[in-house]
Amino acid sequence: MFGEEALFDVGQGEREPEAFAQLTTLPLDELLAPDWAKALEPVEAELRQALRFVAREAGDGAKVLPSASNLLRAFRRPLADVKVLIVGQDPYPTPGHAVGLSFAVSPQTRPIPRSLVNIYRELQDDLGLPPRVHGDLSAWSDQGVLLLNRVLSVAAGKAGSHRGKGWEKITTAAVSAVASRQDNRGVRSPLVAILWGKDADSVRPLLGETPILASAHPSPLSASRGFFGSRPFSQANALLREQGADGVNWELPAI
Repeated sequence: MFGEEALFDVGQGEREPEAFAQLTTLPLDELLAPDWAKALEPVEAELRQALRFVAREAGDGAKVLPSASNLLRAFRRPLADVKVLIVGQDPYPTPGHAVGLSFAVSPQTRPIPRSLVNIYRELQDDLGLPPRVHGDLSAWSDQGVLLLNRVLSVAAGKAGSHRGKGWEKITTAAVSAVASRQDNRGVRSPLVAILWGKDADSVRPLLGETPILASAHPSPLSASRGFFGSRPFSQANALLREQGADGVNWELPAI
């Protein structure tokens, strides 16, 4: 199994083009958690096409973000564990920022992106939790918060440059898979979707009966138009408990 530790070991520095090329040849169940591999099998051809595109870009000398080790990171935690879906746009185009989870950055990144600063501000206003100086959101991911960008790669310094290259088909299938899960009794699995901004709202038709918390995007350009005061974190926990699930501990470690 090409597991999490192995993923973080490949694709560093000059070996990055090699690492992207390696992703194109590995079986699905070595790229993704087993239940994600099964769920995304119907779009495997599209995934392979997107991976080949990224590998070609890297092979031609482009700096592709995030690194190969983090490209499919959102799918390394089991699909079965997902209980909150937060949809982003595409990865941060600043080198060193993108880590494969929407809105998150590496623990060492300073200062953190302004969208994340606004998320922390709303988290404090909503739940009284202190803002962090880091942008590591893996503690949320570990609890079943799927931090999924609509597009999974970008060229450094060129925001939105990998839109329309095939990723949207994969993430559409991923959102549909999350929303359609059922337990052994045929009961829909607990799920809340948090949709920030127009791009995120585009997945609404895929969510069926999933409770949706929608607002403006937390970017500095739009946060004051409905993101601030939307209280997504407390509302998500309330909706999870209504479905018989535990809420998320949204407090991040101070590191």
